[in-house]
Amino acid sequence: MRDTRRGMLIGLTVLTIAVALPLAVRWASRPAERGPSAEIVLPGGDVRRVSLADMRRLPEIVRRGEAQNQYGNWRDGGTYAGVLLSELLSGLDYEAIEAVAADGYRVTIERARVEDPVFPMVLAYARDGVFAPDWEDGFRLVVLPESGRVGNEEYRAVSAGSYWVKNVARVLVKPLPTTTPSREP
Repeated sequence: MRDTRRGMLIGLTVLTIAVALPLAVRWASRPAERGPSAEIVLPGGDVRRVSLADMRRLPEIVRRGEAQNQYGNWRDGGTYAGVLLSELLSGLDYEAIEAVAADGYRVTIERARVEDPVFPMVLAYARDGVFAPDWEDGFRLVVLPESGRVGNEEYRAVSAGSYWVKNVARVLVKPLPTTTPSREP
């Protein structure tokens, strides 16, 4: 009886190891969690995925900011942390970008605005110390001048706030226009 019990115990131990070992190996070899991400879609259609971890490795800009809407109201005040959009697009030739939110909202922004040093455009990943994904606005496109305020008149827009895109899912990079060589007669 004792040998039977001992055999069952050994069998149960071997079975437990046979089941647990592959699960442990699979769990240990899974890719590291990179956190939330957004896509940068290049003119040729290639997609570059940028995660929160990727952005945290780039130079960070932290500033207070708020934007004026089309009714003249100041909205979305807070301290934002993120990375310059121009840094994410570094080395690319483009005419404009189109920021696309998770809910389908989209806005086209010309290169001059993306790279404006007076009104730096930032892909924010945190507001008031709360980081995406816990921050409900997710990655957010914001404009953060040193003054902290983006008014309609100074930004030359009907609504400066329309450039502040919540939950950015994709940034489509619009190529420079192609020029056709002229034929000489």
